[in-house]
Amino acid sequence: MFNFNGKLINEEDKILDAKNRGLQFGDGVYEELRVVSGEVIFLEEHYLRLMSSMRILRMEIPMNFTMEFMEEEMLKTISNEDLKQTKHIKFTVFRKNENDNALANNSISYIVTTSILPNHFYVLEENEYEVELYKDFYKNASMLSNLDTTNKILNVVGRIYAQENDYHDCLVLNEQKQVIESLNGNIFLIQKNIIKTPPLTDGCLNGILRKKLIEIISKLEDYELQELSISPFELQKADELFVINAIDGIISITKYRKKLYSNYVAKNLIGKLNAAARMSVSKAV
Repeated sequence: MFNFNGKLINEEDKILDAKNRGLQFGDGVYEELRVVSGEVIFLEEHYLRLMSSMRILRMEIPMNFTMEFMEEEMLKTISNEDLKQTKHIKFTVFRKNENDNALANNSISYIVTTSILPNHFYVLEENEYEVELYKDFYKNASMLSNLDTTNKILNVVGRIYAQENDYHDCLVLNEQKQVIESLNGNIFLIQKNIIKTPPLTDGCLNGILRKKLIEIISKLEDYELQELSISPFELQKADELFVINAIDGIISITKYRKKLYSNYVAKNLIGKLNAAARMSVSKAV
């Protein structure tokens, strides 16, 4: 089942036509969230980011589109499923296509889709995770690059490149040739006691877990957080690299070219990240 404008529909049912703006223009934004035992993790942060993204794209936000409404629509979608299962929910908003004029209508529709996740909270996997720079295309250092939009063509072709070359992920560059993220999420670089992540002004995604981890690291006495540009030349000097996103949590990078990395800091942070996730649920209750 999925949720289209508040109505539960079977997966095989068709609801999108050839004029759909998400299809034709990439005119949509989305949030990916975790739901554990019927509780939405970091709900407020995801809701505020979605509202900000919609305002930036000049979408018309309905008066009833409150945080409580968003939560109700997500929980409605999984109401007939096993609530003990951890869910990955994708809440996508796109402009309606009532006519052919691309600028005529700012009202929105939404789709809520779900899938099952194997773990209740974030688990740091000990698997091999090799990356390489992706240099076929670059992201622009602009506010639009900070948004999770439905235009992910760079990520799609980047993942194909990674698969063709036996990499698990690729690192994305902006037009200034600075490393801004991976295809799979925000990136953090550790060298000695410095933990570094690119600033939003470099064009990286404004990820919810990026924000949460910055808050966590800022309170640690043993490490200094820096939001500064990352040059590709810094990668092989780093002690550790990891990627972070709202669904997988922290993913340790094990290899870049001939450089092998540890995961000591990632192991230290994963527990703190899970504690913040649990705290977000208890505050909501």
